[in-house]
Amino acid sequence: MNYLQFDFEVRNTEQSEKLVALLSEKGFEGFEEEPTILKAFIAEKDFKEDAFLNVVELFEKLVYHKYTVENINWNKQWEEGFQPVLVNDFVGIRATFHAPLEKVLHEIIITPKMSFGTGHHATTFLMIQQMKEIDFVGKTVLDFGTGTGVLAILANKLGASNILAIDYDEWSITNTIENIEQNGSKNIRVAQLSTLPSSEKFDIILANINLNVILMSLKEIVSSSSSGTYILLSGFLLENEKVIVSSLAEAGLQYISTSQRGDWILVMAKLT
Repeated sequence: MNYLQFDFEVRNTEQSEKLVALLSEKGFEGFEEEPTILKAFIAEKDFKEDAFLNVVELFEKLVYHKYTVENINWNKQWEEGFQPVLVNDFVGIRATFHAPLEKVLHEIIITPKMSFGTGHHATTFLMIQQMKEIDFVGKTVLDFGTGTGVLAILANKLGASNILAIDYDEWSITNTIENIEQNGSKNIRVAQLSTLPSSEKFDIILANINLNVILMSLKEIVSSSSSGTYILLSGFLLENEKVIVSSLAEAGLQYISTSQRGDWILVMAKLT
């Protein structure tokens, strides 16, 4: 399967982050950020030019270059550019070809491929950072939009007793299973789903996806929650905070807090 690569000439981090947020909602599933270039990748079969141009038109004089790359070339490029990630001294994320990380409480080893969730993106960093503040011991956890499975693997390391990791993308599911096995994680089930399961309720729900999917899924999130369930939501920008908070109230959820990294935020809520 071929992928399209777009190299955008960006002026600053803010422009790059907004592009990531908007393009991820249009089917783009991989990004590489450099000081003046943002590389964005999308499966050729999923690319819709009208939707893409609608995003480009939001930016004045946005310059970009388009390429077609083969899947195997993408994987090689991704692996070569993958660097370990440290979330303070709490979590270290590395690939098998990196040396073991020192002075971190939890080490996660992943095979970096075309999924979100390697830890490089600000929203994954925020999710991991917030997970440190929650008691996972003996809890049931849903990782909605699991990507590489990093959050599910971390939930296991933090003592969760039963974890369900779901994603609509077959590639993510394959990569998640591989990473779970690589970390020797237990109590994690993996399922290819685009919606939350209606037959289960969870103590903690992790959803690091994007604004549109989260807003459309709030009713399902509430249905999958019990009294006291903690809900961590990320994948959106600071400018979306008011929309998220008001939508939480409409859905019957209690807003707790907002965490921020750059222009990206995480919102924590609870079902009372």
